[in-house]
Amino acid sequence: MKLLLHMCCGPCSCYPVKKLRESGIEPVGYFFNPNIHPYKEWERRLLTAKEFAEKVHMEIYVDENYMLRDFLKKALPAEAVPNGRCRMCYTWRLEQTAGFAAENGFDAFTSTLFYSIYQQHELMKETSGFFARKYDVAFYYEDFRPGWQEGIDISHELELYRQPYCGCIFSEEERYSKAIRKQRKKEAKAKKRARLELEAKEARERMD
Repeated sequence: MKLLLHMCCGPCSCYPVKKLRESGIEPVGYFFNPNIHPYKEWERRLLTAKEFAEKVHMEIYVDENYMLRDFLKKALPAEAVPNGRCRMCYTWRLEQTAGFAAENGFDAFTSTLFYSIYQQHELMKETSGFFARKYDVAFYYEDFRPGWQEGIDISHELELYRQPYCGCIFSEEERYSKAIRKQRKKEAKAKKRARLELEAKEARERMD
């Protein structure tokens, strides 16, 4: 099977490539990530993806267009919808991957997004299936998350740059902003308090 593997980055590719090869599949990498910002971060992840491909002797295609303005045009309106930004991001990258696979004679496509324990797995799976049907190319599904730690270990062995946040400027802000972290802790406490109050109310009603 000729499989196109969308690569979020070099480290995220370590376990999926190993697992696919163990299954008798030789993947071809594809780097398309307009969500990564700022420029220096995008450039470093691009170079690391190439470095990884070279070290493991894997063919790779890369889209070397930095798309900050295009990303913002899509992301800012999406912010008004719950979970809209991440849905937009998955949709953009997975559709591009499916289209590239179909145009270049691949039998199927998949993504290292399915390796991350932080991404929305079912949403990505649903999105990939939709574009597989749209572009008439198979979606190769595999849950790579069980290899999370093994992938980290491999990335350290290969001495790959490991990024500290998802990629977009919004996730960077969420990673480093003290105000956002404080607000999230406040919201978490409020939810916990509401849950405990509800449980206490239900307990009282059962006793009456």
